[in-house]
Order: sequence, then structure tokens, then C-alpha cells
Amino acid sequence: MKGLSFAGKRVLVRVDFNVPLSTTNEITDDNRIKASLPTLRHILAEGGSLILCSHLGRPQQEKTPQGELDIARFTLRHIQGYLENALGRKVRFVNDCIGKEAQSCCRNLAPGDVILLENTRFHKGEEKGDDSMARELASLADIYINDAFGSAHRAHVSTTGVAHYFSPESRGFGFLMDAEVANANRLLSNTEKPFAAIIGGAKVSDKLLLLDRMLELVDMLLIGGGMAFTFIRARGGHIGGSLVEPERLELAAALLDRAARKGVMVLLPVDVLAADRFANDAITRTVPAHEIPDSWLGLDIGPQSAKLFREALGSVRTILWNGPMGVFEMPAFATGTLAVAQAVADATRKGAFSLVGGGDSVAAVTQAGLVDAVSYVSTGGGALLEMLEGKVLPGVKAILD
Repeated sequence: MKGLSFAGKRVLVRVDFNVPLSTTNEITDDNRIKASLPTLRHILAEGGSLILCSHLGRPQQEKTPQGELDIARFTLRHIQGYLENALGRKVRFVNDCIGKEAQSCCRNLAPGDVILLENTRFHKGEEKGDDSMARELASLADIYINDAFGSAHRAHVSTTGVAHYFSPESRGFGFLMDAEVANANRLLSNTEKPFAAIIGGAKVSDKLLLLDRMLELVDMLLIGGGMAFTFIRARGGHIGGSLVEPERLELAAALLDRAARKGVMVLLPVDVLAADRFANDAITRTVPAHEIPDSWLGLDIGPQSAKLFREALGSVRTILWNGPMGVFEMPAFATGTLAVAQAVADATRKGAFSLVGGGDSVAAVTQAGLVDAVSYVSTGGGALLEMLEGKVLPGVKAILD
């Protein structure tokens, strides 16, 4: 968008305001909104007016008991006050993203005006890529900017369809989108070796394509979280009642064999913090990762595993971290994930390039106060995952076509 002139223009910006809210509708994590502010401030400083659109949650899937849209829960009006404070100006809220009210409010905007449209997903056509909705949304503005990397993997109206109604000279990426794509591409095509990927999370099946792609790129693969137990079991370990995907055991063994053939070092946990039940106040003990007692659950990596991972990361030049090392949402089982966050920060301080993506990984560096101690923290969960898997993101392609 750096080459676009915004003076006197109405600019439709697809932002990612899909942020978590408390039971009283207070924003509990504002990282995605904060990340969009440089783009919004630039457009305003250049003399443009803003028309902001976003989704919030899944209102079509999570309706009221009466089967109606839960507008009180999913309205973007919850974001209005925060945005006014962040931008230092009035933000006018519109009760729909298309229709007569939206058309009227957007018709005669003055430079510096800011409009916040209602949740795009209140319309079924958003997720279906409805062309008539795309045409109507596009008619509100002169220029379209996509700055919602977190939704770039969705071929929805506001992320993809609307872009086709703007000429290549009247559409572009926002600063956040540009940074996200550039940093992901740095991992994929401009990697300084040695390259280590830390992959965690619950299931192998969730990260199968990522693991497959990483074996082609990395020198070292560190595996934690619940998914590690499928690999440990595939190696003949006893994992007690820990999470396992029996149907993925053969695949896990094949991935380990393939890594060995390619010379990729795979590090699995050597010890775990095991619990007698899935609860924050469970009885716990540290045991070897391949000798977990019957009925006990491995819920975090142990201290020796954390030390092993930290030492391994001390010699690398590039790091990708996606996924927690344990049940991070329970404080009793967050130690391993926080230890990895510190290890990534330490490696970055020594000169490594580090990209952190995925909700719990980002939460870990945030909780540890290490956001500024790593090279880049991605706002995209599924979008980053799909890009690293080698997929073309519809929201990116729509701008470039």
C-alpha cells in the first residue's frame, strides 16, 4: 500500500478484530488490534477516511438457544471504545456491513473520518463468498486494503471476494499483512542455517502437513505437547493414559525414519510432568517420557527436556515455534512452555531469527514478557500454518492477481 495515494479517498480496510472477550465483553488480548494501528494511522495521516470491516467469532455456528444470531455477544460494537482511544478520534459504528445504513454513512466521508462496520459474519454470504455481498461491500469505498493476515486463509467476501472489485492500482496489503508474509517467506526461502522448528500442540493430525514440510527445510525438529506421545509410543515407549492417536502411530514412525534418512535431528521429550488426572490441582510427578505409569497423563515436558531443548536451540540461526509444550492453559503445566519461550528469546539475543506463531506460543511469550525479545510474533494462527505448509492463501492471492 506504500505506493497508493489515500488523500480524499474512502478506504475499506479488512482488519482482524477477532479478539478474545471476557464474560463482560472486555478485550482480554488486544495484540491483533494494536498490530493494525500503524496501517490505520498511516491512511489517516495521508488524508484518507477509514471504513473498517472484520469478523468476530463464529456467530453462524454459535447461535442463541432460539436459533438466532447472538448479536449481543458477537457485535463489533465491543471494539468501538477501545478503537476510539487507540486512534484518538471518534469512531462511528454502523449496525451492518452492507445495506442502506452502510451506504449512507460511507457516502460522504471527510478526511480523517472513521467508520466501524458490524460483524461481516452476521451475513451467511460472508463465509460462502457471495458475489453480490462482495460487490455491495466494495461499493462503499475507493480503495481496498487487506491487513487481516489471521483471516487470509479464508476465501470469504471481506478477505477475498471484495478485492476483485478494485483494480490492482486501488488495492493492496496493509503494513501488518506485508510483515507477516515477508517474515513467513524468510523462513521458507531465505533461511540461515542451522534451522530449528519447535512444534507442539495436541495432535499429530493437526500438524501433519507442517511436519511434512519442515522435514524438507529444517536441520532440527523439536516436538512437544500432546502430539509428542504419539511419536514416543511409535518408538515403543509406555505413555500411560497420555493423549495418543493410535491411527497415526505408523505415520509417526515413518516421519521419524524419514527424518533420520534426511539427517534431520528429532528431539522428543526425555521426561514429562505427569499427573494423576487432567486438572490444575492434580497430583504430579516427573517421570521418564517413555515410562509413564498406567492411568497417569503426561501434561508438560519435564526439566531435563526443557534443558535439552534449550541447549539445542543455543546453536541455531533460525527458529520457528508453533504450539505449546504442554497443557499451557493450566498454570501447573505451563512451566515447560515458558522455559521454551525463554530459550527462544535467549537464542534470538545471540543472533538467531525467531518467528513465533500459534495462539499458545504467542500467549507464552506474552505472559513471559518476551514479545520484544523474539524477532517476530505472528498474529495468524491457521493462516501462518497454511502458508508454512506451502499453501497459497486466498487473501494474499486476491491482492496479487
